[in-house]
Amino acid sequence: MQAGYSNPTIDWKIFTPAILLIFATGFAMFIWPEDSARIANTAMNFVTSRLGWLYLGMGLASLFFSIWLAFGPYGGVTLGTPGEKPEYSDLHWIAMMFTAGIGGSIIAWGIAEPVFYVQTPPFGITPHSAMALEWAHMYPLFHWGITPWTFYAVPAVPVAYMLFVKRVPMMKVSGACEAALPVRGRKPIGVLIDVVIALGIVGGTATSLGLGVPLVSSMASELFGISDHVETKLFVLVVWLLIFGASAYRGLKKGIKILADINMVLAVLMMAFILIAGPTLFILSISINSVGLLVDNFVRMSTWLDPIEKSGFPEAWTIFYWAWWIAYAAFVALFIGRISRGRTIRQLVLGVIGWGSLGTTVFLAIIGGYTIFLESSGQLPLSEMLSQSGMSVVTTKALAYLPFGKVALGIFLILSVIFFATSFDSSSYTVASVCSKNLRNDQEPPKSSRLIWALALAVLAMGLVLSDNYRVVQAATIIFSVPLLPVIVLMCISLVHWLRKDFGAGVS
Repeated sequence: MQAGYSNPTIDWKIFTPAILLIFATGFAMFIWPEDSARIANTAMNFVTSRLGWLYLGMGLASLFFSIWLAFGPYGGVTLGTPGEKPEYSDLHWIAMMFTAGIGGSIIAWGIAEPVFYVQTPPFGITPHSAMALEWAHMYPLFHWGITPWTFYAVPAVPVAYMLFVKRVPMMKVSGACEAALPVRGRKPIGVLIDVVIALGIVGGTATSLGLGVPLVSSMASELFGISDHVETKLFVLVVWLLIFGASAYRGLKKGIKILADINMVLAVLMMAFILIAGPTLFILSISINSVGLLVDNFVRMSTWLDPIEKSGFPEAWTIFYWAWWIAYAAFVALFIGRISRGRTIRQLVLGVIGWGSLGTTVFLAIIGGYTIFLESSGQLPLSEMLSQSGMSVVTTKALAYLPFGKVALGIFLILSVIFFATSFDSSSYTVASVCSKNLRNDQEPPKSSRLIWALALAVLAMGLVLSDNYRVVQAATIIFSVPLLPVIVLMCISLVHWLRKDFGAGVS
C-alpha cells in the first residue's frame, strides 16, 4: 500500500440505506407478488402520464449535448495527461463498452420486440398489416440506436474527466457532480446522490436479469427437454448467483475483458450465420427500408407522446426504453469512464455513440428481419406464441427454427449466459465501488461488499421473476430511473464548469 493511502472500506452512509431499500423491495415482491405488481404498475402509470415529456426531452437534450461535446471547443481534451495513449486498444474498448452497455437484453428483446409492434403498432397503423410489419422492423433500431447511446456517452465524460484529469481519488458519481453542488451541504447531497446511483445500478441490472432468467430457462428447457417452471427459473438464478457472485468476490478486471471479447466474436458469427442461412435477400431489403423509415421519422418518434388519442404506445415503449437506458446509465458511465483513460472527449463520445449504435443496429436489423420474415410468411405463428406463452418462448422457438436449430440455440444460450454474466459481475463490482470509501480508481472495493451486492441483485431479480409479468419489469425500470434524471444534469453542469475553468475558451 502506498504511503498516505488507507485500505478501502465500506462507506456505511451510502451502503446502509441503499442495501436496506433494495432488500426490502426484493422481499416485498417475493412475499406479496400481486400487491407489489399492482403498486409498481400504479407508480409507473403515474410517472409516464406526468413525466413522459421529461424523458423525451432528456433524450433530445442528451443528443444535442453530445454533439457539443464531440464537435465543440473541448472535443480535443485528453482524458488523462496530455499526449497519453489509450489504456485499451480500440477493439478491446469497443467490446467491453458494448458488452457492459447492452448485456443479454438485446437477445431477450431482439426477436420478441418486433412481434409486439406487429400486434400493437404506433401511429394508428392497422395491426398485422404490411405497414405494421415495416414499422415493427424499424422501431427497435430507434429504441436501441443513437439517442439511447447518448445516455451512456454523456455521463461517461464527466466520470472520466473526474478520474483522469481532476484525479479525484474515488469511484463515486457524487465526485463528478461536485462542481455543480453548493459548498454548504455538499457532503449530505453527495451521499444522497450516491445512494440514488446505487439504487439505479441495482434496479437497472435487476431489470435485465428479470428478463434474462426466463430467457435462459426457456432456452435450456428447449435444448435439454426439461420443464420450464418457476422452480427452473429460480434454479437458473441461484446458479448465476453462485458462479458470478464468486467471480465478483475474486475481482473482474481481466475476466470482463476476456468474456467481452468472446461474446463479440460469438455475436458476429451468429449474425453472419442468420444472415446467410436465413432469408438473406429479405433481411437486406427490409433493413435498407428501415433505414429510410428511421431517417424520415426520427424527430417524430423522438417527440411523440400521443396526447390526443392516448394509445399508450409511447409510455409502454419509448418512455420505458429511455427510462431503462437512464437507469443503466450510472453503471455504464462509471464503467466506460473507467476504461477510457487516454482518449479524447471526442473519441469517447463518437466511439460510444457510433460503435454502440452501429452494433445494435446491425444485430437488430438481422435478427429482426428474420423475425418479420417468419411472421409475414406464416412459417411460425410468433404472434400467437407471444400472446399465449410470452416473449422468452417466442425467442426460443424462433432460434430453434433456424437451420441446425439446436446448435444455434446452444450458441445463443452461451451468448446470453456470458452477456448477463458480465452485467451481473460488473454491476455488483461497480455498486460496491460506489459504496466504498478510501477507494482509488486503481483499487478494488471490499470483497464482502461485492458479495452482498451480488446477493442483492439476485434477490431483486428473483422478485421480478416471481411476478412473471414483463409489465412489472417495465415498472421497476421507470421507478428506479426517476431520481437519476437530476443527477445526470448535475454531472453535465459540473463538467462544463471544470472545462471552462481548466481550458478557458477551449483547445485547438
